[in-house]
Amino acid sequence: MNVIEFDRVTIEIGGQVVLENASFAIEPGEFIGVLGPNGAGKTTLMRAILGLLRPSTGTIRVFGRTPQRGDADIGYVPQVRTVMPGLRVRGFDFVASSIRGDRWGLPTLGRADRRTIDETLTAVGARDLADRALSDMSGGERQRLLLAQALLGEPRLLLLDEPLISLDQRHQESIIELVGRFVHNRNITVLFSAHELNQLIGALDRVLYLGNGHAALGTVSEVVTAPVLSKLYGADIDVVHADGHIFVLSRGRDLERSGDMHDHPAHDRARHA
Repeated sequence: MNVIEFDRVTIEIGGQVVLENASFAIEPGEFIGVLGPNGAGKTTLMRAILGLLRPSTGTIRVFGRTPQRGDADIGYVPQVRTVMPGLRVRGFDFVASSIRGDRWGLPTLGRADRRTIDETLTAVGARDLADRALSDMSGGERQRLLLAQALLGEPRLLLLDEPLISLDQRHQESIIELVGRFVHNRNITVLFSAHELNQLIGALDRVLYLGNGHAALGTVSEVVTAPVLSKLYGADIDVVHADGHIFVLSRGRDLERSGDMHDHPAHDRARHA
């Protein structure tokens, strides 16, 4: 059984089409990189998989069923850029706040709950963060705690919405390596959205590239080509391979590193949906 199936799915937000007539399937244990310009619908795609958005047309299946809010089989790490300067919540308590997925606040923990949290912190290499305040942590350390939250309950699908934002290269590599380890050791399926392909090349099984209302799923060599990306960006694109890296260019500019062509007016209202 496929983990995720989109069958001729169209998603609209605020009267704007974010995804149109998209069909693809993702198999168990795959590490999928979700790429595309700002406003292409990466966050919207994840919200639809979580059951937070319904498609205008078409069918979405997750583990063979219609997506539902609060699905315990799905772990989710949303985009997080900052933490309140005065937030003194301990790392352990921050993770513990998610152990009851349907309730807010700090729960009353039993012995089994504490053991689960300890084991999860250890699994993501964050046991030493248990007694530290979030406000004293680096972005990479907080990202490990967010990952620990998402892994509580041993989900079969993990959705990571741009987890590398604002992290330095060392912490980016650490997060990618950590997620890859869970894919292989626990057979978790992962959708990992990012701005740059090269960060993920060594870890990916396939890439899901979004743009211009379309979706293309396949291996890097199948999808990251001039014809496919020209359609997704709605402009002439060149793909250059050099020194083990892949550069997506338009008129000589690296689109993944510059802001050019990342802001499409038609999608502006959907960008943070």
